[in-house]
Amino acid sequence: MKKTAVLALGGNAIIKAGEKGTIAQQFANTRESLGGIVELIKRGYLLSITHGNGPQVGNLLRQQEAGEKEGLASLPLGVLNAATEGTMGYMIEQSLQNMLHTSGIDKQVITIVSQVVVDKNDPSMLNPTKFVGSTYYTAAQAEELKSTLGWTLKEDSGKGYRRVVPSPMPIQIIPAPTICELVERGEVVIAVGGGGIPIYIQEDGSYEGVDAVIDKDFASALLALNIKADLFVILTGVEKVAINYGKENQENLDVLSLADAKRHYADKQFPAGSMGPKILAAIDFLERGGTEVLITSIEKIVDAFEGKTGTRIIK
Repeated sequence: MKKTAVLALGGNAIIKAGEKGTIAQQFANTRESLGGIVELIKRGYLLSITHGNGPQVGNLLRQQEAGEKEGLASLPLGVLNAATEGTMGYMIEQSLQNMLHTSGIDKQVITIVSQVVVDKNDPSMLNPTKFVGSTYYTAAQAEELKSTLGWTLKEDSGKGYRRVVPSPMPIQIIPAPTICELVERGEVVIAVGGGGIPIYIQEDGSYEGVDAVIDKDFASALLALNIKADLFVILTGVEKVAINYGKENQENLDVLSLADAKRHYADKQFPAGSMGPKILAAIDFLERGGTEVLITSIEKIVDAFEGKTGTRIIK
């Protein structure tokens, strides 16, 4: 019996730290990150792939800022997210399709630019907290941006002010039934990239975009539930989840129960800027009917699927 899995790639796997992020670099990193995924396909896994877009959408935001100075109209965040779904989906799709062809595997790879419903009254809409872009501003610059562009900016770790945007929880993935049908048919579907395009449903049933960013791990967890995946896999920069990370008493975890995951999160073992959102997404997936979450690095994905490494979070 074939197993279905949702694999959530981090955007930092495509633009690595210290890189400029040229298309050549992004394609090279994409190809490097997909070897393990090809092996899973060879073993018969049915897959949907999601991805983050932090560095990519941050670069687009900086391009918007530069364009504003030249008198060009800037694009809203939702449209930029759609753009990264297209560009990154294209890179992953083409790279994976080529690798499957080389391996003699006849299988389609399909990118679906995904609208995701959120609540326009989500608390985060009134209190934006998610940092976007990599530009830091002085207090004076922050005030000017607030008045001229209507941005919300907050101080970040004493380095200066950065733009923050709402990050509402995902409620419904519009193309979920189609994604499910394609995955069950055996195709590889790339979806909800960067968390998907945030929209809300108006009173007349029509859709309207929201200037926000959805956390890709929460959107990936929802997708895993929607397509009834046996396994939700979060691929990140570390081989295993750890408590007391970076300290002398660091402990790498092979298995983590749902109860222990919640306890360690409450004890602030998982920072908001790194492992925290991934653990919260894992908790959300399991509490809403999911069976198992696997967290590991891209390089160790095959070993993790064989139970040799990675951290499994179970009920």
